[in-house]
Amino acid sequence: MMAGKVKWVTDIEKSVLINNFEKRGWVQVTENEDWNFYWMSVQTIRNVFSVETGYRLSDDQIVNHFPNHYELTRKDLMVKNIKRYRKELEKEGSPLAEKDENGKYLYLDFVPVTYMLPSDYNLFVEEFRKSPSSTWIMKPCGKAQGKGIFLINKLSQIKKWSRDSKTSSYKLGFCRFCTVKYTPSTSELDNMFVHLTNVAIQKHGDDYNHIHGGKWTVSNLRLYLESTRGREVTSKLFDEIHWIIVQSLKAVAPVMNNDKHCFECYGYDIIIDDKLKPWLIEVNASPSLTSSTANDRILKYNLINDTLNIAVPNGEIPDCKWNKSPPKEVLGNYEILYDEELAQGDGADRDLRSRSGLSLGPKGGRSRDTGRTVPTTWK
Repeated sequence: MMAGKVKWVTDIEKSVLINNFEKRGWVQVTENEDWNFYWMSVQTIRNVFSVETGYRLSDDQIVNHFPNHYELTRKDLMVKNIKRYRKELEKEGSPLAEKDENGKYLYLDFVPVTYMLPSDYNLFVEEFRKSPSSTWIMKPCGKAQGKGIFLINKLSQIKKWSRDSKTSSYKLGFCRFCTVKYTPSTSELDNMFVHLTNVAIQKHGDDYNHIHGGKWTVSNLRLYLESTRGREVTSKLFDEIHWIIVQSLKAVAPVMNNDKHCFECYGYDIIIDDKLKPWLIEVNASPSLTSSTANDRILKYNLINDTLNIAVPNGEIPDCKWNKSPPKEVLGNYEILYDEELAQGDGADRDLRSRSGLSLGPKGGRSRDTGRTVPTTWK
């Protein structure tokens, strides 16, 4: 007896999605018909899992978001959860929560100093006055594409915003650049082409290049850094980026509704400073699937292809009772950063040994003292 075809729905009409579904011979249906796979927007996921609708997914249905993905993808909740995670590790006496003599986390210092306004206003003012010449970025908690972002270097600008706001409504990847060279000069504070890499902003600039779109592939970035800064510091940078991803996910694991019908494709926004230290800015629930260049389209098509191979193995009708650990041959360009089963046996000490450089590399590394290969657990 032949297995049935997967029936799919999406409310995001993007070619990188639809071409992948059609390549597999899946059948398009409407949301009111029986479906197995629904790639939905964050607005739709709210409706599907809302208390009012009471919608129940059957075992042969999966969707591309967790019900409360916003615990990681809303900027304020992401910071709150990471702060809580660090405090819990401190209480447990975990070596991951170790601090230096200035009180800075040695291994968990990957989020810029962040305050939620207006609730943290007094704390923010205290920090602001320590270095009044600093520039701060204001980001709305739940918006995207650079909407509502502005920079401030005076407290009076915060007060104006407060008044106005009361009346107004992996292995593959890419790095984005502004079309105008960055400068910390206050004279460029309002020049969004200097400060925001979002294509939605940059495409309106005079210097925007429609061929490369202000983007490099991550592999090109790595090549450039290796040739200009050296292989060792470049490997350290990417190791720290992987660390950020794993620790941010661990931070929200206790509060995330781990619904067996769900998977997630997150988009991590990480900024790299002049010392090659990465900082987590935000995590996107719906990374843009719009293609602004040919390379963009190929990358995003392959991303969706690899994601579907993992979420829907062999293109068969989903079964939520599946063992969700995919075989390595279907991972494509995905890289396993964290082996949970291995990590549970060794805990934070093993995490820290990886973090401290005692074991390195994506699939394990060399122990410094014995020279033998040891598997990394958080990768």
